[in-house]
Amino acid sequence: MHVIAHRGASFEAPENTLVAFERAIDAHADGIELDVMEVDGEIFVFHDRYLRRLAAHPGRFQDLTQEQIRALRVFSQHPVPTLDETLAFIAGRCWVNIELKSAVDLTRLLSTIEHAIQAHGFENEQFLISAFNHHWLRDIKRARPETRIGALSASCMLDYATFAEILGAYSVHIDVDFVTPELVADAHRRGLLLYVYTVDEPEDILMLQEWGVDGIFTNHPRHSRNVLDGLTRTSPFLV
Repeated sequence: MHVIAHRGASFEAPENTLVAFERAIDAHADGIELDVMEVDGEIFVFHDRYLRRLAAHPGRFQDLTQEQIRALRVFSQHPVPTLDETLAFIAGRCWVNIELKSAVDLTRLLSTIEHAIQAHGFENEQFLISAFNHHWLRDIKRARPETRIGALSASCMLDYATFAEILGAYSVHIDVDFVTPELVADAHRRGLLLYVYTVDEPEDILMLQEWGVDGIFTNHPRHSRNVLDGLTRTSPFLV
């Protein structure tokens, strides 16, 4: 079962920062999930619509200028990286799930990925683009059919993974509260991988492994790997 670092190793370091990504790589995560938004003509790695939780500022991230974002510090310490800077830093050391939190210019996004393949040691298969907005995923697949897309959902549909198959998705990404063995089996019948977010507790990790889930998004990749390897069954929040 793949261990995917949710916003990097965000249990150990501030989310979506280069230090969180480095911690994830050190933990031998199979992949890193990160969030992007396009603002003022640049694609930045940042999750929240509003600034108060991560940057202790009022207002919305999307209303800033590039210069203002460059001056921001996550938890008063870490700069907000661009997608290009992030991919240069990761440099093909693991695969990357780029989750779209806003509409982005597809030409800019896809050229950034192509540049990472040419200049930063990535293979095409190391990229997965996901979103809750399936219109964005459809447009990406039309623009670059070889791109792997992951269809996000926070529900268990009546027709299970049909929506992802229609999109031509590589994977289905489902909230841990709504995943079922039937959904896992249906995704696999359709040739789709099934990833579950956000999973940190040992009981959930082992249950999903038993169900045949292909991967989990976890805030603590090192601890989750230890659970899978049988080294611990203690909650990371109690360590």
